Amino acid sequence: MNHHTSSLRFIIAVIIIVVLNKFYGTSLWWLAVPITIRTGKLVAGTLYMSYEFFGKTYTQGSLQNKTIALTFDDGPDKIYTPKILAILAEHKIPATFFLIGKKIEGNEELVRQIDEEGHTIGNHTWSHSYFIDFKGKKGFIKELNKASDKVFSVIGKRMRLFRPPYGVTTPGLTRAYIALDYLCIGWTIRSFDTTKKTEQEIMKRIEFGMEEGDVVLFHDSSEKTVNLLKQTITFAKENGFEIVGVEKLFNIYAYE
Repeated sequence: MNHHTSSLRFIIAVIIIVVLNKFYGTSLWWLAVPITIRTGKLVAGTLYMSYEFFGKTYTQGSLQNKTIALTFDDGPDKIYTPKILAILAEHKIPATFFLIGKKIEGNEELVRQIDEEGHTIGNHTWSHSYFIDFKGKKGFIKELNKASDKVFSVIGKRMRLFRPPYGVTTPGLTRAYIALDYLCIGWTIRSFDTTKKTEQEIMKRIEFGMEEGDVVLFHDSSEKTVNLLKQTITFAKENGFEIVGVEKLFNIYAYE
C-alpha cells in the first residue's frame, strides 16, 4: 500500500466514524484506531525503503539469477576508499559508490579513479546532515543538484542513481528525486559496519542473509569495512554468486 492509497483510506475511515458519531452516537475514541494505523504506516514507510510507501525504489534484483551488488555510502574517503578500490580491482569486481557532495572537494582524483576503474557513482546528497530529513522538496532538490554539479565537474557525467541519507524516505525527498528523474536505490543486506558490532557478527549477518538479487550496504569509512569486503567477496565466490553493478542487477542506466 502506497502513501496515496493509505491517505485515502484514512480519510474514509475518519469520515465514517464522524458520521456514525453524528447519527448513532458512536464514540469518537474510535478515531484512535485509524490514527494509530496511519501513524504506524507512515513510520514504517519512512524507515524502510523496501515498502515503497512514498515512491518507487530499487531494493532487490531478480531472484532468478545468482547475482548480487556491492554498494558503498558516505565517501569518498582519503584513507579507506583507495583500499576498497584496490580490493575491487584485484578481484575485477564492479561496485557503486554513493558519494556525499561536500566530501568530493580535495578528493577529485579519487572520484576520477572510481569512475575510470569502472565503478558507478551515485548521489548521496551534498551535506548528508543529521537534520536533512526535515527539508522539503525544494531543500532536497538543492542538495541533489549541488552534489550532481560537483560530480559532473569532475567526471563529466550526470548521475541518475540516488540513495537517501540514513535510508530514510519522506514525502519531500520522494517528490524531489522523482522531479529530478533519479532512481532510488535501497538495499537488502545492511552490514552495520559503522556500528560497534564485531567483524564476526557482521559476517554472520551477511552470510546468513545472502540470496539472489541482494544489494549489500557498506560504508567506505573504516578498516572494518575493508576486512569485511575481503570476506564478503570470498564468501560470495565460494557460494557461486556473481557480483555485478547495480545497473546490471536492475537493468537500469546509471547516468543520463
